[in-house]
Order: sequence, then C-alpha cells, then structure tokens
Amino acid sequence: MKRGAGGSRREGSEAERGRSRSRSGATAEHNGLRKKEKLLEMTRALTSDPVAIDVLRRAAVSRGGLLTDEMRRRVWPKLLSINVFNLPPKPGKAIRENHKDYNQVLMDVRRSLQRFPKGMREEQCQVLQEQLIDTILYILKGHPELHYYQGYHDIAVTLLLVVGERMGIAMLEKLSAHHLRDFMDPTMDSTKHILNYLMPILKRESPRLHDFMCRAEVGTVFALSWLITWYGHVLSNFQHILRLYDFFLASHPLMAIYFAAVIVLHREQEVLDCDCDMASVHHLLSRIPQDLPYETLISQADELFQHHPPYDLAKQAALQYRKSITITTFQDFQRATLDQRPDSILRQRLHNDSEAASVLPVMGNNGLVKMAVWGLSATLGAAALAVAQTALEWTPEFLFQLF
Repeated sequence: MKRGAGGSRREGSEAERGRSRSRSGATAEHNGLRKKEKLLEMTRALTSDPVAIDVLRRAAVSRGGLLTDEMRRRVWPKLLSINVFNLPPKPGKAIRENHKDYNQVLMDVRRSLQRFPKGMREEQCQVLQEQLIDTILYILKGHPELHYYQGYHDIAVTLLLVVGERMGIAMLEKLSAHHLRDFMDPTMDSTKHILNYLMPILKRESPRLHDFMCRAEVGTVFALSWLITWYGHVLSNFQHILRLYDFFLASHPLMAIYFAAVIVLHREQEVLDCDCDMASVHHLLSRIPQDLPYETLISQADELFQHHPPYDLAKQAALQYRKSITITTFQDFQRATLDQRPDSILRQRLHNDSEAASVLPVMGNNGLVKMAVWGLSATLGAAALAVAQTALEWTPEFLFQLF
C-alpha cells in the first residue's frame, strides 16, 4: 500500500513536471511567434512610403522594445530623422588641435578604461578610446553653442556600440540638438530645472512619499546621473540600457525623468523604512537595484506621462518652460520625422548620384580596428558608483561599434 501510494505520488509529480514543461514550451513558442510578428511589423513600417514612424515609435515603447541590435540599427536613425546615406565623415586628426575640451574629454575617457570588457587587449582599448574622443570632439567643434558635460560620453558609448562610428556621430549630433540640449548649456541651471519635474510627479502619485522626501531634504541630485546619461552610467546590464534607449528615443525628452519617478515609486516602502534624513535617503536612492522590472516600469512611466504631461507640471516644477530649448523644440522635431522616405528609395536615389561612393559608409582598412571589432563582446561592465552629493566622478563603460 505504501509503495503504491509512493509510486502514485512520484507518477503525479512526474506528470506535473511534464505539464510544466509543456506550458513552458507553449509560452516560449508563443513569445517567439510574437517576436516574429513584431519584427515583421517594424520591417513593413520601415519600407512603407513615407516611413510609418508612429508604428516604429509604438514598437520601441511596447514590451521588448526593438528586440534586436540589427533592428535598432535600422529604426534608431528613423526615430531621429537621419538619412543613413548622408552620414558625417570619420573625424580626422585635426579635430583635436586647439580644442578647448580636449583635455577634459581625454581625462574622462582615460578614466573609463577600468570599465572596458574584461580580457580586452591593450591595443584594442586604445582603438576604442580614440574613437570615443574623436566622436565627442567632432560634435563639440561643429556646434560651439554646445558645452561638454561629464556623462555625455556614456551616451556616446551606447550609440557607438550599436550603430558604429559614423552613424553614432550623426545620432549624437541630433540628440545634442534636441533631447540632450538643456544639459549642454554653459551652466547646469536648465538641468536643475528638468530635475524639478521629479517631485511634482511624486506628489501627485504618492503624497506620503513626497512629504517624507521633503522632510528628509534629499532633493533630486540622486537622479542627476540617471537623467544626463539616460541611465547608461548606473546600470550594469547592457540589454537593460538598450531597452531604455529604445524607449527614450521614441519618447518625449523628459521621459527619462518620468522613468526616475517610477523607480522611486517602485521603491516607496524602502524609502519610507529609511531614517528620515538626507544622508540615509540619498544613499538608498542613488543606488539603483539591478533587478528592476524594466518592462513594467517602462509601461508605468509611459502612463505617468499621459496622466501628468509636462505642461501640466511646469508651474509646480517652477520651470521657465518657454526657456527650455529641449522642450519647446520637440514638437517641431517630432513633426520632421513624419515625412521620411524608406531606405530603399534613398538607396536608389543615391545609386543615380555620381557621388554616391563619397557618402556611403565604408569599412576602413585599419587592421587594428578590425581586430577590435572581432574581439569585443556586447556586455557592459559593473554598475557605477553612486552620485556624490557635491561632485560626480564619471567612469563610463565603452564598448566598440559592431560594424
């Protein structure tokens, strides 16, 4: 009797495991089908004339984002209205001559060496550092109204990894003129104003949490590095960073501050359990957990933006709304993305142009560059240190371009 009962239990357990495996297999199959359908939908949007930019934006925001780096290389430029057949040239050696920001950029990039992928050879690291320096200086030299800030290279790193040097320069240039523009003023006044949006969002969603943080006098500096690097400086998982870039590239420039709000709201109980003083709360909030439910938070940030749009928060944020270049130019920028031709038509137009070869991106003959490309892995290093209250020490991870 007992052996029979035990056998029945074992059989029942094995049957349950079998059903569990069956459910897992069905879920994986379903997810695979959904991924294929989404990739097909994005491909159709890219080839429609004009490009169905709204479809691409929705895909970038929705669960899973753009799914693959290959798709990101195709969609990211469209989200920024970039003609992939008219890219900037690779910077020459002269880009560094007499550049006022060269020494600062050099120091920041040199400090980033410790965050390169482990096992990378010294000559490979040199190639990567040189590309990052030249990319940043190219933008700054072409736009003297823009001012370098520490953390700018964290964004450049991500772009270079996914889309390569020439496209990375084109994207960084467009972002610097729009999404990142307020961060590149001579002073940090505009950046502080953007941070001022955080507390009004928290007040509307959780008055209790808002009041606790006000009593602690923690301010918003804990979120500074999140905002100005699009979280590239504080997250260790590169796939999480890419997912957020999908989201931010398809959204309003202030979406990064809405995402900061949902992170704080997600950790509400942790905050309330803290001692109500600046040091304790800042210490907690300045360190982002690496296991956040990113898809859930992205969805929540998008909902927060719909429920509490920037213009509705501007007065509470004490923001001089009309003076924010990033915000006031965004609608025109977004409208400009709606009338893009698909790449197939641009390619045909270029084919008929006698100067086509001069604008098409080509693979260089530098053996060192090729070796660096072959030797790299697409993995971001360890999480960054927390932001100090009085100063920031940037040590960004740099990964090389894929093509």
